[in-house]
Amino acid sequence: MISKSDVKYIQSLAHKKFREEERLFVVEGVKMVEEMLIEYPEKIFHLYATQPWADRLSQFPALQCPVSVIDVKILNRISQLKTPNEVLALVKIPQQMDIGVVKNGVTVVLDQLQDPGNLGTIIRTCDWFGVTNIVCSTDTVDAFNHKTVQSAKGSLLRLNIKYTDLCAFLSNQEHLPIYAAVLGGRSIHEVSFQQPAILVIGNEANGISNEVIKITTDKITIPKIGKAESLNAAIATAIILSNMVK
Repeated sequence: MISKSDVKYIQSLAHKKFREEERLFVVEGVKMVEEMLIEYPEKIFHLYATQPWADRLSQFPALQCPVSVIDVKILNRISQLKTPNEVLALVKIPQQMDIGVVKNGVTVVLDQLQDPGNLGTIIRTCDWFGVTNIVCSTDTVDAFNHKTVQSAKGSLLRLNIKYTDLCAFLSNQEHLPIYAAVLGGRSIHEVSFQQPAILVIGNEANGISNEVIKITTDKITIPKIGKAESLNAAIATAIILSNMVK
């Protein structure tokens, strides 16, 4: 069992302020927690699990953290899911690594992205295409928001996600192509993409800010064939990355 103060502590991690103070975030669900146990057992701070899941702990010999066995009622109280799923982990937030000048591959830059589901899907997409660094404006949604974590799946800890001043970061990328995803840019099918390079994705409603767009070198777009008004930011990122890394 766990105490009332433990319950309140776990619940507090739903808020960015407390996540940053404690350097912990919440991962829920059998599949995601077990993936963490296999790939990053040292990152898990504490596990809270129902007895049926706890009975399988012998499958994870690398487990290093304490485990609290709880009943379904307690799991319901500490869970942020509509339907709690057997196990919840408190996971250490990794240290952000300075990127400096991009030297290889593609780095994705996110300017004022607000939807946590979009961010999570972009993280998973970057992982798929071998992108290892994402640079976010300081007002982009928190990568350790619960909805982002659930959307990113196991990809979250595989990437270095850095929050910083985008204008300062981009101004340091001398001689690198900085591709801005905009409406009315050059078709991605006509661009000979270079690497290393930077891809900038903007806010879901307003696009890339004027300050950032001035620093980019190439404006690119996904040509529209049908009548849809716009593309989801995560889908657009996937389409462009597919063209950039092929």
